[in-house]
Amino acid sequence: MASSLASPLFLANPISHFRRRAFAVSALAEDGSSSSAISSQQSTKLVTFLGKGGSGKTTSAVFAAQHYALAGLSTCLVIHSQDPTADYLLNCKIGTSPVICNNNLSAVRLETSKLILEPLNRVKQADAHLNMTQGVLEGIVGEELGVLPGMDSIASAFALERLVGFLSNVDQRNNKKDKFDIIIYDGISNEEILRMIGASSKARLYLKYLRNLGEKTDLGRVAGPSLIRLVDEAMNIRGSRSLLNGKMSAEIWDSLEQMLERGSSAFLQPHKFGCFLVMDPNNPISINSALRYWGCAIQAGAQVSGAFGIAPPHLDEESVERVKQNIFPLPFAFIPQVQVGFPLNWNEIMLNTVGKDAKNLLSLPASHNSNISSVKFDPANKSITLFMPGFDKSEIKLYQYRGGSELLVEAGDQRRVIHLPSEIQGKVGGAKFMNRSLVLTMR
Repeated sequence: MASSLASPLFLANPISHFRRRAFAVSALAEDGSSSSAISSQQSTKLVTFLGKGGSGKTTSAVFAAQHYALAGLSTCLVIHSQDPTADYLLNCKIGTSPVICNNNLSAVRLETSKLILEPLNRVKQADAHLNMTQGVLEGIVGEELGVLPGMDSIASAFALERLVGFLSNVDQRNNKKDKFDIIIYDGISNEEILRMIGASSKARLYLKYLRNLGEKTDLGRVAGPSLIRLVDEAMNIRGSRSLLNGKMSAEIWDSLEQMLERGSSAFLQPHKFGCFLVMDPNNPISINSALRYWGCAIQAGAQVSGAFGIAPPHLDEESVERVKQNIFPLPFAFIPQVQVGFPLNWNEIMLNTVGKDAKNLLSLPASHNSNISSVKFDPANKSITLFMPGFDKSEIKLYQYRGGSELLVEAGDQRRVIHLPSEIQGKVGGAKFMNRSLVLTMR
């Protein structure tokens, strides 16, 4: 039985057809020495940006794409909006099929109305083989279907999964014919990106209950096998390994669980995922918004790698220092300001002195984030420290389930479950908020 601790504790009331080009690239470190911060990777890395509207997310995404491409990495900039800013910044017409903008850099614009056609066709082909709906699905014309609220998130998630392969195992990733080194994603909104980050971990919870339904109810035992066969056939159409493959039902559920586990864990691995905050250093609201999204990203299950600001005409050293203190321990760098309206010389922009720190930040090795932990356990004092920037104590709610072995944290329209070590398990006895962290004492 769930017991809410909220009140007593808180104290206050068809994406790519370009083949991957593998490179061994050394990034130039700040002192001029050679480092292997950017290198050829077995898995594709996804990079995205969070920040208040108008703070420069698209400019930052284009800058990052140009940086990685000029460093020799096969890069794809993915835009999921009708905003033409990226077209002007790249001097390149971005369409719904990937277009090569310059050496190593491709760009594509996701349009949900087109993205929904391919999965529908896969299901229709699977149904034609299995004859489950007796031809009913065949009569659906995909081009007639409109986009309903929520479809954008699902469509973008599937499109990015095809490019990045977070859910695939190593063999499947290595066998992909079309693969980039870096995917830069400029999404519809911060909230959609956060939902996408947390999708795999949330899906695992739904999967657990669906499995119980499929294995322990008469309805599940009757309908489950047919639905799994339909999913299996649809996945085979795109050439992936069969889910069934002679397996028993329990093995199929286990395979799905492992697939989602790979997806959720990828967002905590800096060599697979990079998330950066973007802010206007002269705008306190923009700074506070970035801090808020930092906390939301942690809640969704991801690490934030650093923060950027678009360089103003005149840098105020006091403002810069204030920003760095607010976002500590995240590194901060400025991106050169660019003007839309005429073709940009990106080689010249990349040589800009202001952009040097930004390039170094984008090239930081994966090990840099290893010391930034969102959860710390202290068995000796039976305490838990949750790093939650952007929130105050009145916005955080805690719940405990399953005999105190789990702690559910609710904040920023996100929920995350923290599994407690055996030596700390129990009921929350006290809580205090200090240094952007919630410190819980267990009893």
